[in-house]
Parts: sequence; structure tokens; C-alpha cells
Amino acid sequence: IISAVAFDILPLKLHPFSQSTPTGLDCVGWKQRTSSPVIADGALDKTALTDDVGSEEDLYEDFRSSNHRYGHPGGGGEQLAINELISDGSVVYAEALWDHVTMDDQELGFKAGDVIEVMDATNKEWWWGRILDSEGWFPASFVRLRVNQDEPMEDYPLKVEGDKEDDASSGTRRFGMGQTTKDQMRTNVINEIISTERDYIKHLKDICEGYIKQCRKRADMFTEEQLKTIFGNIEDIYRCQKKFVKALEKKFNKDHPHLSEVGSCFLEYQTEFQIYSEYCNNHPNACMELSRLTKVNKYVYFFEACRLLQKMIDISLDGFLLTPVQKICKYPLQLAELLKYTNPQHRDFKDVEAALNAMKNVARLINERKRRLENIDKIAQWQSSIEDWEGEDVLVRSSELIYSGELTKISHPQAKSQQRMFFLFDHQLVCCKKDLLRRDILYYKSRINMDEMEILEVEDGKDKDFNISVKNAFKLHCRESEEVHLFCAKKPEQKQRWLKAFENERRQVQLDQETGFSITEMQKKQAMLNASKQHHSGKPKAVTRPYYDFLMRQKHPTLPTTLPQQQVFMLAEPKRKPSNFWQNISRLTPFRK
Repeated sequence: IISAVAFDILPLKLHPFSQSTPTGLDCVGWKQRTSSPVIADGALDKTALTDDVGSEEDLYEDFRSSNHRYGHPGGGGEQLAINELISDGSVVYAEALWDHVTMDDQELGFKAGDVIEVMDATNKEWWWGRILDSEGWFPASFVRLRVNQDEPMEDYPLKVEGDKEDDASSGTRRFGMGQTTKDQMRTNVINEIISTERDYIKHLKDICEGYIKQCRKRADMFTEEQLKTIFGNIEDIYRCQKKFVKALEKKFNKDHPHLSEVGSCFLEYQTEFQIYSEYCNNHPNACMELSRLTKVNKYVYFFEACRLLQKMIDISLDGFLLTPVQKICKYPLQLAELLKYTNPQHRDFKDVEAALNAMKNVARLINERKRRLENIDKIAQWQSSIEDWEGEDVLVRSSELIYSGELTKISHPQAKSQQRMFFLFDHQLVCCKKDLLRRDILYYKSRINMDEMEILEVEDGKDKDFNISVKNAFKLHCRESEEVHLFCAKKPEQKQRWLKAFENERRQVQLDQETGFSITEMQKKQAMLNASKQHHSGKPKAVTRPYYDFLMRQKHPTLPTTLPQQQVFMLAEPKRKPSNFWQNISRLTPFRK
């Protein structure tokens, strides 16, 4: 085990806006000040700050120099407790919340749901652990301590489906006052769910009262638009979670926690939890805005003063704002663990089973929306590569490339045929022409509004409307203007792919309407701005390698110098098939250098 001295020698180079934050946030050891510069409604009293403790900068330095310590998972009291257990010879297990993919042989890679034996937790950012025969460093923020440390290791990785055929002997073993071991395990999980919800409510309250209210009192520093960008809809989430935790507490059986029936609460609130999608989608914008503001010292001092006055732990604002993103992804993990220790005969079994599927669906919806938002940058880059672009940007109406390919377009009145490249997005079909010499260069020609079109399949033979013989053809018919567009594919299978793509486009539009998916004007403008900068630079942005700078040549295990970018949306389930956006674009229209 590496000594604590080794960690003091190696400074940590923190990666901004990627550090994970625990959901159970609280502060300990706070020494009360004789006077508090907070006015009744929670706003920051600038006069009080100036008179009592000087400027915001003075307040910041005052608390910094006083060496206050706070306890939180991965640091402080709990960290000491973990190391004491390890020193006493106890085996401490942690469960992976997200995938940790690494290129460094000194790091421990794992998938969400894996169980890791924690061997050293001396450093609060990076722990040393073991899975089977592999050992290495891993980010402490990627795991949570297992609720049931006494559970046999060989039983833990079993899937929920397999646990329905539970060991008969487990029902006969007793724990405490007449409880079976499985009942006690269920009690532990129920207690953890209730406890973490209460901690989470306090955390949201601290953000709303400690930061947002203070910021609103400083109109000279923040506009309402800035506050909306930084904090998103976290106040809506706070109101939702307060109702949710009250519903949980009503179902909580204090005398016999294992008899609690909490599954129905998750089912009742599954629709309301979709508000997390808006928050998760906005989170990258919040990080960008905070990064911009914190380059100015007065904002750094102000945010630090807000944290200290609210008596929050020593984590920056971007870390606090990451917690709701983590929370919504943690629910399926908690429910999977609860289902594992719920007997099929338990009155809560069916509700917990349904709640697990419901919360997985919520997480999938958030994942899908996140993927869509990531695609808008690629769409903006694609548009910037098209020559002679006319009209509104693609992102004004669209956010997904459904399909693309080459078709022959036949137009009235001379039934003139033209070879064109077509790109089907949600709501519109964009038509481009290849350069005669440079086939990798495309020129914009036109677009078709798909919201006004109906798809007509055309049989091989002579078409009456255009009075020509066609093969592998279909039509787009405008219901309002009666305008007709005739297209021919080279092969029958290509025609079928296009017909299927048109069905998918309508299905995607309908789903977006049902789920309320939309892209903000700020996100559209930022994507187009980034694409414009990249286009003028004459080359694509370099692909970053988060692990490239790790010290791989050290013989002695060395603490990594950076924190990897967290994959906050990964769950312990099969990975989604990668998007074929770039394959479609690069294969058909390589970007011009």
C-alpha cells in the first residue's frame, strides 16, 4: 500500500468541469461566526460583507486561511473510516457507477456494475483497487461503497433475473430479531434510498438558497439569462424532489424497513423525472458559462463566499451542479439492488420490478436526448462544408440526420433528370450537387419541407404524371400545393432503405413532439459559431486523448495527474449502437481541408 507521503508529493492536476460530486452532501465541523452577513431571504448583503468581514475577496481569503475541513464521500470522515477498515484487515467493496475506460496500464478499467475491492483510499480523488487479478488506480468518484459489505463476493455480480431462483438456504438464515439475511439486506438498501434522498434535498436547497438567491440580488453581475444558463431548471427539480421524498417517507416503515413499499413512488413520479432531461442537456452550457465567468476574480470570490455562507463542503459550483446528472442515473442502480433483495412474494416486488424498468426508460430518454445534442455540432460542421448555402441553417428546424444517399431527381416540365446527393434530416430533405472535378465538394441546391409531404411508392414502368419509364422510383407529394417530386434509386434495396428512412423521419418527429425535445437558440448559435471557427481554420479540431499524458513509464505505481472525463450517462446494460452519422457523411461527402 502506498504511503500517504507519496500522495503529498504528487500534485493533482484537476480537470475542470469533469470532477464527480457525491450525492450525499453535508458539511461537518463548521465553526459558527458571531454574525452572519446573510439577510432574511437568503440574499447576500453586500453592506454586511463590507462592514463585518471586508470585501468578498477578504471573506474568501479569511475562510481559506482558517483551514476549515468538510467531510464527504471520498474525503474527510468517511475516507478515514474506509482506511481504518482496510488497516484493520477488513475487505471493503465498491460498486462501479460508470464505465472507466483507460489506456494506462497503471489504471484499473471496469464497467458500470462491477464490484471493486478497495485496497487504498488514502487519496480522496484516486483509489487503488483490485478486480480479480487486476490492480490499479481508479477515480473514487466513479464508484460508491457497496451498501451490504457483508454480502458474499461471489453472490454479488449475479444479474437480477438470476436472483429469482434465490438460494433456498438464504431464507432460513436469520439476522437479528427474526429477520432473514435477505430482509436485512433489503433494510440496508431501503435505508440508503431514504438517506440519500434526504441528503440530496439538502444539496438542492443549498444550491437554490445559497447560490441562486444570492445571484439574483446581484443584478450588476448576473442577468436572468445567465442564471438560467448556469442553473438550468434546478429549482423545478428541487420542487419535484421535495414531493418525491415526502411520498417515499410515507411509504417508509420505520419499525420494519424491509416491509416498506417504495416501488409505487418511482412509478408515480417517472413522468415528472423527465424534467432531468432539460437539466442534463443544459449542463454543458452551464459549464461553459461558469468557465467564462470564473476567469474574472470577482466571480470566483462571489461563488466562494456563497458556498461558505451556506456552509457547503469544499467543492466548486460546477461540482455541485453535476449532482442532479448523477442522481437520475443512480436510480436504476438502487432499484436493481432493491429488487435483488425483494422476495417475489413481497407486496412491493411487482412495483419495484416495474419501477426499475421505468427508471431505465427515463435514463434512456435522457441518453438519447444527450446524443441528439451532441449531433448538432456535427450537423453544423457538415453545413459549413457545403458551398453556396442559402436560406436558414439546418439546425433551425432539424437536429438529426436520418439517412443520406445519391438519387436521380426528375423534375417537371421537361422531365429532366439530375443526379443529386440527398440528406434526410428530421423535418427536411436537403439536396446538393457534387462538383464536376472535386467530387468531395458539394454545392447547395434546394430543400424540401417534409412536414408537408406524403410518400408515394411508384411501380416499375411508365409513370403517367411524368410520361416516362421509371425503375426503383418513389414520389414526394405536397398535400397543399400538389407539387410532385419523382426520385429513382439505382437498386431496389436502395429504394426500400429510403422508404424506411422516410418512415423513421416521421416517427422521430412524432416522438420529439410527444417528449417535448427541442434545442435552445443558444445551443444552435454556439454550434454554428464553433463550426464557423473550425471551417475558417482550414482543418478539423484535434481529437483529444484524455489519458495521453499519464505517466506510463514509472515502475512504481504513480498517481494519475488528471481526472478522466466522466461518462455520466452510462448504466450497467448493453451499450447503444454507435451513431452512423459520421460514416454517412465521410463516406459520401468528405470534408474539404
